[in-house]
Amino acid sequence: MSAYSKYFERIKVRPDSKDGAETATHAPRCQWDGCNEAGTHKAPVGRMREGEYFRFCIDHVREYNKGYNYFSGLRDTDIARFQKEALTGHRPTWTMGVNASARSVPEFAAKRSGRAGYYNRVRDPFNLFGGTGGYQPPERSRKARPLEAKALETLGLAANATGEAIKARYKQLVKQHHPDANGGNRGSEDRFRDVIQAYRLLKQSGFC
Repeated sequence: MSAYSKYFERIKVRPDSKDGAETATHAPRCQWDGCNEAGTHKAPVGRMREGEYFRFCIDHVREYNKGYNYFSGLRDTDIARFQKEALTGHRPTWTMGVNASARSVPEFAAKRSGRAGYYNRVRDPFNLFGGTGGYQPPERSRKARPLEAKALETLGLAANATGEAIKARYKQLVKQHHPDANGGNRGSEDRFRDVIQAYRLLKQSGFC
């Protein structure tokens, strides 16, 4: 193969890009104390602050990541439970072949035939099928996981708080700790962020 092969002719050399320099120019300053470099890299703030990031330069983001621990402050049992629930995406699971609501169905309805089948599948507001307005499975109390329990605690609510109570408390705390209502008070601003993050987690988990 000669030095001027047709294959070499097809190789395209990418020109030097100035994107890196432009990114560094427009990036905020590194948030590491005493550092004046550009904060071109994001690092997670931590547990219960998902979606929020620090901005560091390349050297300090590496330093930060060495000591970062998402589970800092949690007990070993809570960590083990979180890891177990992560296998199913933190969604509830049931034993194979078991339908919890079916155990509460009236005996005749369990046969799922004739009138019993309809009793299970349709509402009966006019008591046409001799029931009491159609079978309604009993409400099951939902047990909060560690992160959800922490979020409820942040809002100052009990573990059995209803969705309406969560929404009402959230609106109250947001109004109370909003920066505009506290003259930029740093403590109130941090509390404001914690409240928003806690409510967001509870909403994503289906509590409200």
